[in-house]
Amino acid sequence: MYGLTIFNGGYGPERFRRATEIAVAAEQAGFEAVWNGELYSRSATVPMAAIATATDRIAIGSNIAYGVGRTPLMWAAEARDLEELSGGRIILGLGNGTPKMMENWHGVDGAAPAVRMEELIEVLRKLWRLHEGPVHHDGRFYTVHVVPTADVPPPYRERLPIWTAGVNPRMVRAAGKVADGLVGHPMFSAKYIDELVRPELAAGVAAAERSISDVKLMGMVMCSVDEDEQLARRRLAFAIGQYAASRVYDRLFAMHGWSDAQEKIRDAARQGDNEALIAAVPDAAIDQLGVACTPEDVPSRIAKHAEGYDHLNITVPPWGLEPEEAEDATRGIIGAMKGALAGSAVEK
Repeated sequence: MYGLTIFNGGYGPERFRRATEIAVAAEQAGFEAVWNGELYSRSATVPMAAIATATDRIAIGSNIAYGVGRTPLMWAAEARDLEELSGGRIILGLGNGTPKMMENWHGVDGAAPAVRMEELIEVLRKLWRLHEGPVHHDGRFYTVHVVPTADVPPPYRERLPIWTAGVNPRMVRAAGKVADGLVGHPMFSAKYIDELVRPELAAGVAAAERSISDVKLMGMVMCSVDEDEQLARRRLAFAIGQYAASRVYDRLFAMHGWSDAQEKIRDAARQGDNEALIAAVPDAAIDQLGVACTPEDVPSRIAKHAEGYDHLNITVPPWGLEPEEAEDATRGIIGAMKGALAGSAVEK
């Protein structure tokens, strides 16, 4: 039930070699999945291909790739290639980013992102079955008319696992309606899961007349490890503070009674005062949103965060570490978890 995020730090061919080495180490340690994201300067799919050629068993997921970053046709084509290359080990994790990212990075309308995601998945499912015949779709966001002029082989697996990202209610509900899994977020707490995520996921499942067992729930936990536990806590607090500055997480902070702290974090962020930002993050937020501990305590702390999830993706704090430091920290997590991974599983 455990996965690991691999970051694409560095530059040149060396970064792909290092990423595949970490993936191999994770596979050997007993992790069931590795996850790779993308940003404005890095794709998810190219590193996934490199990892697929270097590993044999481990599932390979995108967490996340931008759904609006490729057309449905190219998503289906790339997913088919990745499925063949990996021997059927791909989990396609898709998200939109914020409406501003959709508009400024991808040049698409940021309106109704959940509706757009639902339609994208619908079209992807149709294109996955292109071997059965032409695909015609006229929707709000996508117009697709593909009539093959040559034989199309069937995909490696009959159904491609597609998991979609969601933080706020409508995107969570979209996952319940159309996806095979919900890609959670590092800012999820147990309370947020119980009071918002599960009800909205159930509402989406009910609207689509599906079973809740059809949708896997993936958590994502930031793990900061150091022999000096206070230093580990500071690193985690810094990462939480970067998220807290965004309005996206207002609901979570309000739910926990941390809104005043969130305003202090925002003031510190505006002033560029990292020390004040770290100091403003409540101890309870550090304990509930991530893991900050010494190496020997990692397995027990991670196990507590895994409760209630079908799959837990472990990641180093995404802010505050240089690429080499993030890689070293990731290897440290692998070493700390190695003895606790027997019998873990992710359903692909």
